[in-house]
Amino acid sequence: MYRTIIIGAGITGLSIARWLTRYRGLQVIVIDKEPDVGWGVTKANTSIIHPCHEEHPDKHPLRSKLCLEGHNLWYKWVKELEIPAKWPGEIIVATNDEELKGLHKYIDYAYRIGVPGVRLIDRGEMLRLEPWINPDAIGGLYAPTAGTINPMMAAIAIAENIVDNGGKLLLGTRVEDIVVRDGKVVAVETSKGGIEADIVVNAAGLYADKISRMAGIDDYSIHPRRGQYLLFSDRVDVKPNKILHTAPTPKTKGVYAITTVDGNLLIGPTAEDLPEEAREENTTTHQGLDFIYEMASRILRKLPPRNKVVKTFAGLRPEPSTGTFIIRFHEKPWGFVEAAGIRSPGLTAAPAIGKHVSKLIIERLENIEPRKDWRSKRQAIPRPAYMAPRERDKLIRENPDYGWIICVCRKVSLGEIMEAVKRMKKIGVPEITLDGIKFRTHSMYGDCQGSQCRPHIAYLLWKRLGIQPWRITTKGDGSKYAFTEVKALLRGDRGA
Repeated sequence: MYRTIIIGAGITGLSIARWLTRYRGLQVIVIDKEPDVGWGVTKANTSIIHPCHEEHPDKHPLRSKLCLEGHNLWYKWVKELEIPAKWPGEIIVATNDEELKGLHKYIDYAYRIGVPGVRLIDRGEMLRLEPWINPDAIGGLYAPTAGTINPMMAAIAIAENIVDNGGKLLLGTRVEDIVVRDGKVVAVETSKGGIEADIVVNAAGLYADKISRMAGIDDYSIHPRRGQYLLFSDRVDVKPNKILHTAPTPKTKGVYAITTVDGNLLIGPTAEDLPEEAREENTTTHQGLDFIYEMASRILRKLPPRNKVVKTFAGLRPEPSTGTFIIRFHEKPWGFVEAAGIRSPGLTAAPAIGKHVSKLIIERLENIEPRKDWRSKRQAIPRPAYMAPRERDKLIRENPDYGWIICVCRKVSLGEIMEAVKRMKKIGVPEITLDGIKFRTHSMYGDCQGSQCRPHIAYLLWKRLGIQPWRITTKGDGSKYAFTEVKALLRGDRGA
């Protein structure tokens, strides 16, 4: 049995783990410092499954290849794992002649990579395809295969499938060192003790360069690139059917305007290079949010007023000093594998990265065979609000909790919340957090962002699970939801 440790429970690390659980003879363990899956780079991005026609096939041949392979794998994965997704296609909107001229090269890239259906369109066709486009735009580039998913739901679904297939997650566990002996990796030292290992995969996102240095690899660095976003209420009327974005630049694919799988208008991101030490600097700025609002106004017929924004947020992408993906199996130290510098289009490429990395590992091991009992499918949490009446009534008769609506904005039931808690425990989440419930159910995700349902959910966690409200956290350490019980204040103590 080969002990295989994957460092990083984001979409890349989880995709690698899912592929490895297909084989008999591997013990697969995923480690992450965060208290839940997908809470690093995966948590905050544009959620696009790119067509891949913007990848330069000469400058980035591996990235281009993995992007298209990953795109095609997602069609299968979203069905197997019941991940919310849609495939509306995308339009790069040109607002002047120079931008329109610059789009021609992407037709060549598409042809060489194998992306189907990419073509230039004039203003008339563009407005017929997408009436929400600014009529001042002069043309665009249409790519019909673009899609969008919920990246957090994807990470959660893959994690559940890994555990169903015998894999293990160690969350809230920080890697402190990698032990190398006689030219081979032999163990990983963590905040919870040492773990013996034959294979160590570095998929640590923003911290991949630091993990590699623990194994004696020091030929690249990672710096964070911040992307800020505006998320609007699902009640606004501006909801483009297609994925829209401004003309790409050498630094970024542009500012997007999309309708998410949950029905919200999302615009962004910025592309701000931050110093290496700012790897947790996911704050938003007035300047950044003003920039994306102004850029989106160039490609949309109109924008909702700013008072319809329900959430602003920022994500950090790992930009490698090499400028491209770093995916390799090291002979020195033997057994150390990297999937580092996974910047855009990392979400799109993730399933293919997982397949590629698993192949690098499997071809170097002996007596490894595909499992006949591998489980490809996972069922999502039932969502009564989206069921047919007869199906919903049957579910509620079987479990009345599904008839008790807790989050009015998103029509999320108590049954969904308790099922989310059950699944969190099953995959090894060390602490039930409010954000963990939010990402699994989309409660606390509506116009009020939880101001109405969050206290109710905290109360129910107390009554159903015995977790005192002042011990419940939003996202783990340092984020307590409540201070103490009122009686404790009257007594003059903190009730902790």
